[in-house]
Parts: sequence; structure tokens; C-alpha cells
Amino acid sequence: MKFLERALDGQNQFWKYAVVCLGGYLGGQLIGSIPLLGVLTYKEIADLSKNTMLFLLLLSVAVSLFCIIFLIKVLHNRSFAETVNGRKKIRTNRIWVGALVWAIVSGFYLFADCRMNPENYTLQFDLGRFIPLLIITFLLIPLQTTSEELLFRGYLAQGIGGWTKNRWAAFIVPGILFGLLHIANPEVKEFGFWLAMPQYVFFGLLFGIIAVLDDGIELPIGMHAVNNMFACLFTTHPSSALQTDAVFLLNVIDPMKETVILVLTGMVAFSFFAVKYQWKFGILNKKITYIDE
Repeated sequence: MKFLERALDGQNQFWKYAVVCLGGYLGGQLIGSIPLLGVLTYKEIADLSKNTMLFLLLLSVAVSLFCIIFLIKVLHNRSFAETVNGRKKIRTNRIWVGALVWAIVSGFYLFADCRMNPENYTLQFDLGRFIPLLIITFLLIPLQTTSEELLFRGYLAQGIGGWTKNRWAAFIVPGILFGLLHIANPEVKEFGFWLAMPQYVFFGLLFGIIAVLDDGIELPIGMHAVNNMFACLFTTHPSSALQTDAVFLLNVIDPMKETVILVLTGMVAFSFFAVKYQWKFGILNKKITYIDE
């Protein structure tokens, strides 16, 4: 095992984590928001298309990613790859496997729900708007989701693992923090904390335990990217955090139903990975005490 053990190098001081998190956030907000502020100087926000707003918002998160990578390297002497899995090289094939598996389960659910509840889907496909959306989604959504995965499932998981020497804490604490990060999302305001928040926390815990068992965050990177790409391209709702010109407009969202489906699809993907990569669940109770070279 190398992923969580990478933090046991004498560079795990709390203040460094505070600087990286704050610096990554401010970098995205201050530098990444310059184009948005520039556009708003000449136009009202109501005059901007959904594609333009999506591009400008995602751009700030992409800037945060590069700020986080830079600060981790400077303060911890830890490379991007070492934050991903504790090694010198990223297991790229796992990113593609994670993306493919989540695309299959998400596509299956979308197809099945369209067939069973066609009245809940309003077709709003517009090729002229969809092509720019497609380009923005494929270029920037992976950067947005990788930023969150690197920070929570990678960097903070390593930090908490280094402090506690406990693998359970290394995925539970970041998972809860990940959920709370989304507390200001419009879905939470629309449906209430206790109906909307379980989905975000479950995502955080699912991706976290996968990272610990797989000794790296490549699978969650692929899964998270595809999840958000699906949300951008295929379905939208007035309460969605990402407002896009998606193929379908959902007329009604049932948060309880969505949570149950998320848990079921998550367990399907988890089970597939566990069998494919022959995970050893006993590792969860193994203390983080060394770097395995």
C-alpha cells in the first residue's frame, strides 16, 4: 500500500493543509473569476447564455485545481501522481474503467426511467446549443471533478490518514466534508437538508472507500467526471446546481427516489470493482504505519 502512507514523510503539518485548501479556493475565486468579472463588465448576468455561464463557472474551478497541485508540490514536495495514489505514475487505465462503469450504470438508469416515466421528461434538444455544451463539458468537467477528488479523496484523505493512522477516518471524514461542501447548492434549498444532503455524503463515502481499498483515487476520478458530465448533457432541472441546455428537462425530482437509485447503482459499481481488482477488505482495519516501497 502506498496511497495513504505517502503522507508519512514528516510533511504532514496541519498549517500546510490549511494553506493549500485556502490557497486553492482563493486562487480559483480571484484568478479564475477574472474572465467572469470581465464579461459582466459589459453584460448583465441575465444576458449570458447557459453555456457561457457554465464555461466561466467551471473555469474558476479548473484554476483551483492547478493552484492546489502547485501548493501541494511546494509545501509537501508531493507530486500530482503521489497525491493520486502515492506512486510516481498514475494508473490511467483505472480512470477509464471507473468512467466506463459509471457511464453504463447511469445510462441504464436514464434509459429505464425514461421508459417507465416518460411524462417526467421534456425533450429540449437544440443542436446549436448542445454542441458548445458538449465541448465545454468534455474540456472542463473533468478538471472540475478532478479538483474535488484530488482535494478530498486524495490530499485530505492522506492528511487525515497521516494524523490518525486510521483508514476508516481517512475516507469518512473527507466524505462528510465533501457533502457539507455542497450545502449551498440549490438542490439543498429546494428539497431541504435532510432530503438532498444524503446524496452528496453518500457520494463522498462511496468514492472514499473505493480510494482506500484500491489504494488510489483513479476510479473515483473517472466515476465523478462521468457523473457530472451526465448531469450536464442529458438531464437538468430548475433546482440543479449546473444549469445547462441538456437533452431533457426533468419536470419533477423525487430526492428520496434519487437517493435510493444512487445507493443501488453505487453498490453495483462497487461490487464490480471489488471483484475485478480483488480488494482485500481487511486492509480497512490495518493501521497506517509505513510507506511500502
